[in-house]
Amino acid sequence: MPYVAIPEGLPGIRGLFTVRPETAKPLCELAHVLLHAPGTLSPGERELIATFVSSQNDCFYCQTSHGAVAAAHLDGDEDLVAAVKRDFETARISPKLRALLAIAAQVQQGGKNVRPEHVERARTEGASDQEIHDTVLIAAAFCMFNRYVDGLATWAPVEPESYRARASTIAARGYTSIPADVTSARAASGLTSEPDRAV
Repeated sequence: MPYVAIPEGLPGIRGLFTVRPETAKPLCELAHVLLHAPGTLSPGERELIATFVSSQNDCFYCQTSHGAVAAAHLDGDEDLVAAVKRDFETARISPKLRALLAIAAQVQQGGKNVRPEHVERARTEGASDQEIHDTVLIAAAFCMFNRYVDGLATWAPVEPESYRARASTIAARGYTSIPADVTSARAASGLTSEPDRAV
């Protein structure tokens, strides 16, 4: 049972977006820049970082929803997503992504846990300063998102198909705006200050 009033049927962070649309908008924009906007790390790689950190934080909603988006970017390879969550050091990913996930693992524990040797490993494997920067920011942001979602006791569906259904749309469009179902649920609940509609 969520600790705050959320329209029925909206899981995880989508439900929380109805509570404060003025904070939902910048959170969506941050997620879009970090996970979907053009960059040298693919969206699939960035979603894997978000999924891994969320799994380390034991946030079921975030690890499952972003895992589904990662799989959508990776030709439906849910086994790879599961392998990264289980042990990224042995997963079928590039040495560079392994090194970046090692940084993300340290950030998840605490920012000061990132040591020069973690950064040097990433650089040795070809990571740029921006990729190292973005890995730290994705990991830090998802610690925030995970605590937001779980700190207010949001609910999450258990059926994988409910996440797959949205994943292909997110993989194609990103996170540029608040989802339309959030907008319509907010309006149906009689809430005011309606957020921007999704594209």
